[in-house]
Amino acid sequence: MYDKLSESAQYIQTKMKYTPKVGIVLGSGLGVFVEEVTDKVEILYKDIPHFYQTTVEGHAGRLILGKVGNVDVAILQGRLHAYEGLPMQEVVHPVRVLGSLGIETLILTNAAGGVNLSFSPGDLVCISDHINLMMRNPLVGPNLSEWGPRFPDMSQAYHSELRRLLFSSAKELKIDLKEGVYCGVLGPTYETPAEVRMIRAIGGDMVGMSTVPESIAANHFGIKVVGISCITNMAAGILDELLKHEDIKEQAQKVKGQFNSLLVNFVKKLVP
Repeated sequence: MYDKLSESAQYIQTKMKYTPKVGIVLGSGLGVFVEEVTDKVEILYKDIPHFYQTTVEGHAGRLILGKVGNVDVAILQGRLHAYEGLPMQEVVHPVRVLGSLGIETLILTNAAGGVNLSFSPGDLVCISDHINLMMRNPLVGPNLSEWGPRFPDMSQAYHSELRRLLFSSAKELKIDLKEGVYCGVLGPTYETPAEVRMIRAIGGDMVGMSTVPESIAANHFGIKVVGISCITNMAAGILDELLKHEDIKEQAQKVKGQFNSLLVNFVKKLVP
């Protein structure tokens, strides 16, 4: 694993103009944020050693290096998922590579189904914590002490100071940013109405098929994490309608203006 990480990072370093301090993972339909990046270098995942190409529509599969304001960023435009048949080690490999490139902060974004009945499609939600319902963990197996401790603390899985800064950005922009607990499930099926009721009962506010493994791997690596969910639909059984991936992408497009503005404002606060 260590050799794979080094080979991926070394290839990317040959393309880098700057050392990124902030990493961003863009979820389903949210890839348009890369339009906000200047002085860009674009690398296809398929060209990076040991990266898998994304297979899900709405995930472009490109690494974008550049600047947001004066902040050097590395952006994963699209992510890998365990439901694509990949081991967890491969799912989190891109995030670990960003860590080895030097990022100190990781922003995780996703499209999620609303479980909290006070949420509505189009809401942006700051992730306060997560519940891992995937029954898988990327740290299973031998621990590499170079990456982090055998038993990493997850009490600040989503960093409190970063969340405070995110809410500060939302207030400046007059965006009604919500807060909630993200439940990560394996997928690829959407949840049943009974599963959604269970998620609400155990404290979940939104549900999706990503983010949790990346948060775990980043925390293990010593990277500070913050997360934003875009509520693209209400979860199964709440409304009398079927769930379709096309509708999720469409809703993400509708909120791209607010999402992009929030992310730009927030990223600019991260590095003096």
